[in-house]
Amino acid sequence: MDEMKSALERAMERADRLGKASEEDRMKWQYLPEGEKLAADHMKGDSDLLAELGKYDDDARRHVVEGAQKVLVGSMDLPRSDGDKGRNKKAMEAIKELKRDKVGVENVFTKMRRVFNHYEQEGEQQRRQAYEEVKRDIEAKLRQAMQQSGQEAPAKINVESQPQFQQEWRRVMSQLDSQYMNLLEEYKQEILGTS
Repeated sequence: MDEMKSALERAMERADRLGKASEEDRMKWQYLPEGEKLAADHMKGDSDLLAELGKYDDDARRHVVEGAQKVLVGSMDLPRSDGDKGRNKKAMEAIKELKRDKVGVENVFTKMRRVFNHYEQEGEQQRRQAYEEVKRDIEAKLRQAMQQSGQEAPAKINVESQPQFQQEWRRVMSQLDSQYMNLLEEYKQEILGTS
């Protein structure tokens, strides 16, 4: 029985071999989540992020800011609705306040705004054209399937209510959005990398 060790004993041995957590690690574990919570509260409108950050000393503040930035950057998304636009603007304003390199972060925001504008303008046209194309394709397939089964196809088919249409439209939308999402993710990483 002595040869068999519990999972806890093995885990404790591994932890001992790795060594004790540094003070820096402990601070990070404590203050990153606090920064994440502050940013989430700020985005909901429940707190003033900068005022809350003033309550921390410099060492802790660095980790709080890091946690806050992750949440703020993560909250930015393609402007699919007015709510998304407002959330993006609020996150950008807060991030800019947290960064020392205001010019560098504004340059990234300029690129992001171009992506957002393109998504809203040219992207909207692409989505409308793709929607009509998917609608025509599914309608043609439904008519063909009805004819092959000996049924007479009605003059008007409600294509949008068909599961095949919904599935194909989600696939096409995902494909169209992925181009924008890839650029947006690249810019988010760039923001996190600026000081």
